[in-house]
Amino acid sequence: MRATERRFGQVDILVNNAVTRHSAEIESYPVEKWDYALAVNLSAPFHLIRLTMAGTKQRRWGRIINLASTYGVVGTPRRADYCATKHALVGLTRVVALEGIAHNVTCNALCPGAADTPNMRRVLAERQAASGLDREELLERFFVGHQPSKRFVAPEKVGALAAFLCGEDAIDISGTPIPIDGGWLAGS
Repeated sequence: MRATERRFGQVDILVNNAVTRHSAEIESYPVEKWDYALAVNLSAPFHLIRLTMAGTKQRRWGRIINLASTYGVVGTPRRADYCATKHALVGLTRVVALEGIAHNVTCNALCPGAADTPNMRRVLAERQAASGLDREELLERFFVGHQPSKRFVAPEKVGALAAFLCGEDAIDISGTPIPIDGGWLAGS
């Protein structure tokens, strides 16, 4: 953070977007994967916020956006690290919002559903190869019980929402997990 400030100047907007995840049932979950997920998904945002907060409070303006997930609000099997850290990130968002609001520093958690990302494309390709289903049938099954819109969230839509939250029109939105999920959480 200090190197970034030396190179680019003060940090007024922070977007925490790093993530890792592993899939396993809890009893066989590798401890090193758990520790790594805590470091990347939760400790890194905490430290970046910690190092940014004093300056934004002093300047009386700042925007912090944490990329959580629908899994920061609901759970799913075999994703203990992801669900636990994303739930905690939503909690951290609320604390930071309360500590910053008197200084015009907002903090929100974006909670995307299934998004069209390189990782998602890889997962779908693996599932398609394993199942032998055509893409349309695979997607039909994939979205059942999740996104009623039956389409992926476009990353640029998530970016547009983040950009809005960084503007003055969003000054009174803080401490909120905001779904952008094709209706996923509406059915939960």
